Amino acid sequence: MVKRAKPIRGIKACVFDAYGTLFDVAAAAKAAADDLGDKSGPLAEIWRTKQLQYTWLRSLMDDYADFWKLTGAALDYALAATGMKGDPALRRKLMELYRALGAYPDAVATLHALKNAGLKTAILSNGSPAMLRAAAKSAGLAPLLDHVLSVHPLKIYKPDSRVYRLATRTLKVGPAAICFVSANGWDAWAGARFGLRSVWINRTGAPPENLPGKIAAQARVLADVPRLLGL
Repeated sequence: MVKRAKPIRGIKACVFDAYGTLFDVAAAAKAAADDLGDKSGPLAEIWRTKQLQYTWLRSLMDDYADFWKLTGAALDYALAATGMKGDPALRRKLMELYRALGAYPDAVATLHALKNAGLKTAILSNGSPAMLRAAAKSAGLAPLLDHVLSVHPLKIYKPDSRVYRLATRTLKVGPAAICFVSANGWDAWAGARFGLRSVWINRTGAPPENLPGKIAAQARVLADVPRLLGL
């Protein structure tokens, strides 16, 4: 599914969300399936939901804590919610697995295609710098990225407009020259509201968000992005 009649023109850089877009956020729970049993799926879903909720709530409360800390707090909630609280070894294992999440199968080829076309590439993520460096290295994406941008210096999470502005300032191009790729609908719409040319990776066939902003296109997989740009 690629929803775009004409190629998106005038793009000089492609900026990707990290967690859920390039990196599979369910991979840690899947890798620990022998320990989690039938709780693997529910735990992964609760973990991710709480992780995002805590970024939004912390931003509204003006009480920033880095993404690694929030990831641990969300995991603690998920373990309690699935009746698996009280196993420090399991918690450590899941956190270490999260630090080295695998990328989606088409991530490397997609970044290669964009780099070969002469476009700048970057990550723009809620993740802390150390988390992002570790994940990009373990997934083999680090050599294909010109920048790995974290919200950490700003001490605020997406969808605050200052986060999206960080991309334009770092890459030194206007918003309309950046293709922003996210599998999180709310993130894609927020980027579009800022002025980025957002491509929503809608892997599950979800309905569009009812939020301000107009995305440039939607697709099912990362591999569709070069085609959307006419490459």
